[in-house]
Amino acid sequence: MIHFVGAGSGAPDLITLRGAEYLRKADVVIYAGSLVNPELLRMTKESCTIHDSAKMTLVEVIRVMREAEKQGLTTVRLHTGDPCFYGAIREQMDLLDESAIPYDYTPGVSSLCGAASALNLEYTLPDVSQTVIITRMAGRTPVPEKESIEALATHGATMVLFLSTGMLPELSRRLISGGCAPDTPAAIVYKATWPDEEKYICTVSDLAQTAEQHHITKTALIIVGDIVTHSHYDRSKLYDPGFTTEFRMGTDKK
Repeated sequence: MIHFVGAGSGAPDLITLRGAEYLRKADVVIYAGSLVNPELLRMTKESCTIHDSAKMTLVEVIRVMREAEKQGLTTVRLHTGDPCFYGAIREQMDLLDESAIPYDYTPGVSSLCGAASALNLEYTLPDVSQTVIITRMAGRTPVPEKESIEALATHGATMVLFLSTGMLPELSRRLISGGCAPDTPAAIVYKATWPDEEKYICTVSDLAQTAEQHHITKTALIIVGDIVTHSHYDRSKLYDPGFTTEFRMGTDKK
């Protein structure tokens, strides 16, 4: 059996109980060595064989999985955060399907959640933004043309950008070209929930300057939108004493 497991955003105790149990039982672990906190590997048993996928190709990863299955072993494929975001898990699952190898998927705490917790943010503030766009800059790997930064910026929604820290001058230019005001609040969160976490509030126009000032070149999330400063917003209707819900009668019976 192959268990795809989200390792969480960085702190070892942010892995799920289920994910930790799979790690403890694993005979083979293939982990994303460039991003997963190695402290998580301390959960594995002494006999567990560990592979760092940062040094492997897809073919090599699948080969390890197939060999483990032939031997009747349990494999954990340990991805950073929650692998449904930029985890390249679909291509692995498709190849496992071709070989009729069973697998399941345990979600994890995404770094976008870790970044929000670092800043005490709510991405969906009433009357400010009720939509979160999760995206990245096009680099060596392209993005669909319809999902350009300029096109997405026109919505004015909260944006969370992965894999874009090395392209901040271009990111700022594209956001502004798409309609973001230069003084739109932004944040850079480096290694959210790790011991060496860093977080900085800035604006869209000075993203690159802020990152350069603090020597941040990778492993950071960029958050863009008025929710970053959250100075003006309407309170939720859910807890408004005048608002009637299925569970209580509000003071305003209308």
